[in-house]
Amino acid sequence: MRLHWRLSVFFLWVGFVDLAALSGCLSPITLNRAVIAYDDAITESQSKQLLVNIARAQHHQPIHFTGVSNIAATFDFRFTAGATPALAGLAATQILPLVSGSVAENPTISIAPIEGEEFTKRLLTPFQESKLTLLLRQGVDIDLLLRLMAKELRVKQSDGVVAYRNDPSDKIGYEMFRREVLHLSAIQDHNSLHVEPMMTERSWTIPADSVTAEGFKALEQEYQVVYNRQDKTYTLLKQVEGGTLITNYDPDSLSKEERLRLQHENEQGLGHDVTFDIRPGHFGGEWPIRGDFRLRSFNAMLNFLGQSIAEEPEYNVDKDPRTPEVAENPVKTMDLIVSPSAPTGLDLAMKSHGNYYAVNTTGPQARWNREAFKLLSQLFQMTVTEVPRAGVPSITIAK
Repeated sequence: MRLHWRLSVFFLWVGFVDLAALSGCLSPITLNRAVIAYDDAITESQSKQLLVNIARAQHHQPIHFTGVSNIAATFDFRFTAGATPALAGLAATQILPLVSGSVAENPTISIAPIEGEEFTKRLLTPFQESKLTLLLRQGVDIDLLLRLMAKELRVKQSDGVVAYRNDPSDKIGYEMFRREVLHLSAIQDHNSLHVEPMMTERSWTIPADSVTAEGFKALEQEYQVVYNRQDKTYTLLKQVEGGTLITNYDPDSLSKEERLRLQHENEQGLGHDVTFDIRPGHFGGEWPIRGDFRLRSFNAMLNFLGQSIAEEPEYNVDKDPRTPEVAENPVKTMDLIVSPSAPTGLDLAMKSHGNYYAVNTTGPQARWNREAFKLLSQLFQMTVTEVPRAGVPSITIAK
């Protein structure tokens, strides 16, 4: 009898330990699944919102985004263990374990529409050139990036500036824009495209007797200070970072005067202008050209994609004869499928305005289209904050 009782207690203790260990394993497993599930849900929600807003743009309707600003989920893991006498047999000497467990989830999700001042800053304000530069540093194809982000090409000529719009309804402007983008793409394919901030040295001269000891210490923290004995003055030197310059040569090879001139010209433009300078004597120099790409807002990007579905479709534009061979030249910036029935074999589809909208991820341009949609999603995320320019190193962009 005692043996039966001791065995029952032993098995109860083993069951209790096993249940405790099981609950410890269950907690991280449940947490991992929940985190991944929330991440998948938010990503899919944003992707579907992008497709819906492209559909709205196609039908000349206002765009609207709703974002998940915060998720706070509480998980309650519980287990209980006990014992009860056996209902039959050796009821007085045998006990049976009672165990149970539960997992409760209590998520709090904050959803807020993008409106008011946030709507203006994020969706209606043109992108700054620093964001295009950042994406180029991530290895994004410059032809895809400019076809999506740039509103127009502005070419500097002796008699002024000529603007070429990235708009299929403007045949002359659109074809010139496409050819110039292809030319830069060919230079990038050859690993000869430089995208660097223009660094120049500025100098100022001040009388030595106008600087106190405290002022001199402050100047040394910001400038290189050189004392001139003859005229008793201080010369202050400082490296100043200007705007980004896209070239087919190394900007460091230019003289100080030439860099100052280019920086001065760059400063005359807007914050959403990206300057380029293609010169002879370097790869791609058979077509020397210089000017700016003027960037557009995220709202303008959606309108461009929406109108390109039917109203203003893009068409094939061959490269300029002076342009080297290019790896890709798709007709459409992003090929979208619009179908009355649900498409099969595609990554993502969303129904809107009586049709299903999806990115064409089949065929020879599947990679290009996936990259275009991924870039569109990244640009939407980049509308949240400004990209700092201080301390960004100079690099050569290789595709």
